[in-house]
Amino acid sequence: MLVIVVENAPPRLRGRLAIWLLEVRAGVYVGTYSRKVREHIWSQVEEGIEEGNAVMVWRSSAEAGFEFVTLGTNRRMPVDFDGVQLVSFHPEPLSDAP
Repeated sequence: MLVIVVENAPPRLRGRLAIWLLEVRAGVYVGTYSRKVREHIWSQVEEGIEEGNAVMVWRSSAEAGFEFVTLGTNRRMPVDFDGVQLVSFHPEPLSDAP
């Protein structure tokens, strides 16, 4: 199983993803492909994401049963913790309001 979620992605990239994957919700694409095809699809995301962001998740033999990669600016960032991939959050910007 392969899942790609994009935010603020250009229409051209969304159309390209729809060729390979089923869009089950706006910006959420699913499918089942080999590693080689998965890497090809991700290269298309890397080339076309522009100012948006994306995450790709796929089933693997890792401890959690899946792996993921991210691209673009997002508060969530992947962190390796002793071989286990976790998600950390960037702090929210402080406001100047009293």
